[in-house]
Amino acid sequence: MRFLRSIVVCALMALLFVGCSGSDASAGIEIGNPEIQSVALTADFSIDYSDAKPMMLAKPASTDEDVVIDTFHLTLMNIISYSSFYTGVSTDEYDGGVRLWPYRDNPAAVLPISFTEGEFVKDAFDNINLKRDGFLKEIGVGFEVNQSHGVNTICGRVRKDGKKIPFVYELSNFQSFSLRYHFSQIDLQDSVVNLSVMFRVHRFADVLDFASAEIGEDGVIHISKTENESLWKLLNERFVPSFQALRYEYSNARGRTVSDYVDDIWDGMSEVFNKNLITNGDFKDGGKDWIFHTQFRGVADTAIVQEKNSNVMSVRVTNGGDTSFSVQLLHENIPVVAGATYKFVFTIWSDVEDSVTARLGTYLRYTTNGFQEHVFVSKAGKSFEIEFSPSVTDPFARLDLNLGRRKRTFWIKDVQLIRIK
Repeated sequence: MRFLRSIVVCALMALLFVGCSGSDASAGIEIGNPEIQSVALTADFSIDYSDAKPMMLAKPASTDEDVVIDTFHLTLMNIISYSSFYTGVSTDEYDGGVRLWPYRDNPAAVLPISFTEGEFVKDAFDNINLKRDGFLKEIGVGFEVNQSHGVNTICGRVRKDGKKIPFVYELSNFQSFSLRYHFSQIDLQDSVVNLSVMFRVHRFADVLDFASAEIGEDGVIHISKTENESLWKLLNERFVPSFQALRYEYSNARGRTVSDYVDDIWDGMSEVFNKNLITNGDFKDGGKDWIFHTQFRGVADTAIVQEKNSNVMSVRVTNGGDTSFSVQLLHENIPVVAGATYKFVFTIWSDVEDSVTARLGTYLRYTTNGFQEHVFVSKAGKSFEIEFSPSVTDPFARLDLNLGRRKRTFWIKDVQLIRIK
């Protein structure tokens, strides 16, 4: 497989992003996590009452809130990191992520979490270190919902007829669930990564008709499968997506698994039109956000050179290796939506005329997703434009420029991938 999840060797060992004027000097681009290395993990768990997408600090309830949550507890079962790799890893790490917690010496550990009290976890995670060989993509947190002594509930108050009436919402529809947070949602400060897990009350309860809910003889609105069932079903649909993660998966009471994206978070990342989804596509920041990779006897190096007012990525292939993908210039983390229309544009030339392969692929189980084109590269700079529609929705699609098989030098500039409709 071209992704080589179990046998690939890292092409270079140092992070060297070089920009030079008029120079063809070589410089390697190492893969890894340059912004997240040798750092600890902390996490906070809280209730958020803000109207917009939450920032790093949750907004507390105001005095005029229509719905207020007073008690909300879950049991934290695991924390998992998900990465793409260019070094040897096991199949489990590739497919199922790397378990960060519980630790191997205490695999049955669990952690009670109170969202309403605002938990901050540091000591329990004091051995977590996010230094890895791969590119960090997501951090996942898994929760158990049911309690051994009875059904778990969310308790609060709802404004009705000018009064605050207590309510109890039964979480009996859920056994467990997991949330996966995009790397851009993770806060890095002072060599500590903090994962902020917030439950958004407005997302959970806004525009629902609590006013028509029946009040029990005890003066409480009971929301369950047997009482106020229609409201219970609506809250079941909203419960897990009310967290601000990128995506989620849960097991319901019958053991059925449901997974999806949190629509407002995913839309904010993917519904960007006429904007370049290739970060640093003009190479103004050197090789930042690009991956240079060699394998199967491919030998090459790179440099950033200047051509008039443009920065150009130069790739000098001294041994083309066995395949076209023996030398690769790659860009990850491109959010694409199945069925949407995109345009890929780049300019390339070489000192030896021949073809290269450009393709877009999925994150896991790497397969072509959208296009694979063999482009004939001449000695004069030429711009190529490829329009495509992905077959799979993927927040972490990968662009490949496969430059191997022959000894030659390439110059590449103005790389763009734009959603056009």
